[in-house]
Amino acid sequence: MKSKEIQLSDIWNDEKRTSLKEFITTHSQKQSKEQKLKNELLAIQFKIEDYISSERVSDPLRIIDFIKLYLKTLNVSQKKLAELFEMKDSNLHKYLVGERKLNTDILLKLSSFSNLNPEYWLRVEIKNELFEINKEKDHLKYFEKYSYHNLLAISDH
Repeated sequence: MKSKEIQLSDIWNDEKRTSLKEFITTHSQKQSKEQKLKNELLAIQFKIEDYISSERVSDPLRIIDFIKLYLKTLNVSQKKLAELFEMKDSNLHKYLVGERKLNTDILLKLSSFSNLNPEYWLRVEIKNELFEINKEKDHLKYFEKYSYHNLLAISDH
């Protein structure tokens, strides 16, 4: 007797999709406000992780883009965040948009605020810096002279 190959439509047909959607909706309505907030914050963390690990970036996301997600979820203004961080809003904004490099103080405040490892924020900043460098092809050519091939060529002489 031949076994029938299972098709995707056998698993995910319209009836099952509708049933799953209803289950998720019903389950989410039963969650407490606190659990919904935790889920939304976790979703932002996943977006950051996804951004950091993505190979290609066509449109870089700045730190402020992620912070805006947190602020919207928490229904808090950037000005209130600046107050929490004990700094001027304009100063905080310069760090968030990348006009200033993150320092340890800001890094640890962002980390505490978002409940994320400080490395996440550094990796977003570095990814964006590398994106900008990669846009300038001539700039990359300049660094080719630092290849280990050139070092080996020098030591052969």
